[in-house]
Amino acid sequence: MHHNALTLAVALAAVSLSACAQDATLPAAATAATAAPAPQAGPPAAGPVSVEVADPAAAAFAWPTMTVHKSPSCGCCVVWVEHMRGAGVPVEVVDTDDMGPIKHQLGVPYGKGSCHTAHIDGYLIEGHVPVADIHRLLQERPQARGLVLPGMPAGSPGMEMPDGRRQAFTVELVAADGSTSDWAHHPARDGNAR
Repeated sequence: MHHNALTLAVALAAVSLSACAQDATLPAAATAATAAPAPQAGPPAAGPVSVEVADPAAAAFAWPTMTVHKSPSCGCCVVWVEHMRGAGVPVEVVDTDDMGPIKHQLGVPYGKGSCHTAHIDGYLIEGHVPVADIHRLLQERPQARGLVLPGMPAGSPGMEMPDGRRQAFTVELVAADGSTSDWAHHPARDGNAR
């Protein structure tokens, strides 16, 4: 993405942060009950990894189509979709004013919501999950619902800060029963450290 486009994207994300925050705080009861069936796959994941840079192998990966459900007014969701497309992920966007039923249908666990909800190849992706974590999920294919990044951590994909600062965050794997465990740790980064 060119510098001017990235600056515009960051500005859009900042302006629409309050709209996204409203979507992320939907009634928890709407997201807690039933879940989509877990994909059948290989052995359990090896455990959390610490991730600092994007996965270069993700660019050459034969990505299945990802469907992203988001509020029409959410700018940070648009920026996250651009991250996915920039990594070669084919993305279909579905704008909706009521995210609760989608989160419920896909099995987003109680308290783990964010502003957008996606699914790819049978897996749930909730929030500003980095593309490298999604790539690892599709490579390892654990028996799970998918990945969540609760809230909207500053500096996560789609939530970039103008100075490059990033707060530490952990992407979680959602098991078939709705429990979560650490999938990938993303360390904090000081401003202007690119």
